[in-house]
Amino acid sequence: MAAVLVITALAALPGAAAQTPGRAGQTTRGTDDRAQPVTVDADRMERFGKESLVVFTGNVIARQNNSVQYAERMEVYLDEKGDRILRTVSTGNVRIVTPDCRTGTARRAEYHDLEQRVVLVGDARVWQDDNVVSGETITMYLAQDRSVVQAGKQDRVKAVFYPRDDKADKSGAKAPAKDEAAPRPAAGAPCVN
Repeated sequence: MAAVLVITALAALPGAAAQTPGRAGQTTRGTDDRAQPVTVDADRMERFGKESLVVFTGNVIARQNNSVQYAERMEVYLDEKGDRILRTVSTGNVRIVTPDCRTGTARRAEYHDLEQRVVLVGDARVWQDDNVVSGETITMYLAQDRSVVQAGKQDRVKAVFYPRDDKADKSGAKAPAKDEAAPRPAAGAPCVN
């Protein structure tokens, strides 16, 4: 039987932003996902209370709103009270899908909540549509919408970007101008990968 944990923490998987304080110590949900619960499914779960650590193993799937992460093993480090995720470390066939439909793969993924930083390590690759970037390490700074890709000892950083067609498509609708943002799925709509 699979272990299931729902963490109603203020932190979670990649792709989240901060909450705003409400009245009398309450918090209100902003446009981000950090206030949403994190659901983790796995074959096994082990909790280490003194270390504020929960370890999931076997076909791990962690979800929060439109973010999902797959791995063979995920270590979840909580704050001292156990009500906030500070960091996660995932290993084994790691795959991450962000709310803006970027997919990343690597041998290891580390997520640091306070810095809103995801680090993909080991044959790291991130793609969206046909565009792809690969390197030994890819660091995504989520709050800044910025990424840094580093080469390994054997290979250089590789990237392929396809231009958008600015001409009208066959239906007569005009494609967005180069400076316009690419259309994204509607809120709550899943990515197609």
